[in-house]
Amino acid sequence: MRAVDGVSFSLEQGVTLGLVGESGCGKTILCRTLMGLLPPSARISDDARILFNGHDLRQLDEKALRRIRGREVAMIFQDPMTSLNPVMKVGAQISETLIHHLGTSKQEARERGMELLRAVGISAPERRIDEYPHQLSGGIRQRVAIAIALACEPKLLIADEPTTALDVTVQSGILDLLRAQQRERNMSMILITHDLGVVAGRTDEIAVMYAGKMVERSSTKELFGNTRMPYTQALMESIPQLDHPTHTRLKTISGQPPNLIYPPPGCRFAPRCSRAEDRCREQEPALDTDGAIDHAFACWRPVGQAVESAA
Repeated sequence: MRAVDGVSFSLEQGVTLGLVGESGCGKTILCRTLMGLLPPSARISDDARILFNGHDLRQLDEKALRRIRGREVAMIFQDPMTSLNPVMKVGAQISETLIHHLGTSKQEARERGMELLRAVGISAPERRIDEYPHQLSGGIRQRVAIAIALACEPKLLIADEPTTALDVTVQSGILDLLRAQQRERNMSMILITHDLGVVAGRTDEIAVMYAGKMVERSSTKELFGNTRMPYTQALMESIPQLDHPTHTRLKTISGQPPNLIYPPPGCRFAPRCSRAEDRCREQEPALDTDGAIDHAFACWRPVGQAVESAA
């Protein structure tokens, strides 16, 4: 099964990329590949390259990768209750990163840990630093995970659906915190989510994935103002609107994503697409531009093109 198939993109310093798509589309596997955190059964094609600051990470051994992972590139995982060590105090988990990568003393690491907890909006850091993850709320645990990721001031931060396990009132605070830290430190950031509403005001660029492939990519402003891929449009229409009357039925995308072990011919979204024609079901469209600079999409019948002329 090709969990991620032919995906390619670049990211400049200080830019935030939103990686959007349904569960199972390959978002997390893609970013775990960048980090070198794939399961033993996973394989990367021989011609694939992962370039970071001009170096191909695929050519590095595990020891060299460990020097980059956590220091140059850091990742925040979906559920902090599983990514944090339940039997280690918060301070020890932050200090571990600082001591390993920067060689700081235990006392310096503790002081730096309290600074980080304060920076991510945790009150009374001198008390929290000696607590265990189970003593903290979900929102504070996620802030601790962010503090650990920021400890060595990485050049690239990957946030894998960092608000999935949190209630709505906490989600906005976490996303605003990530945005503020990204701007303050001039980091590059990849924000993984299934919700286009999350990335609307917090990213510079958006890449939409479906069934292991990238199907649309552009600046955030361009994507929302000139959506071309029907799947992207369907995701947007699935977002609840505050101005809708009470009890308005939510829009959903009919059907199911394809089986990636036996993917269908043509466009993988065609079986669920109301705009599909025979060519969509037979020929796979390439991710390409249509006159718009830096706006690529993979579709034979893009949004904005009249359907009446379809065969």
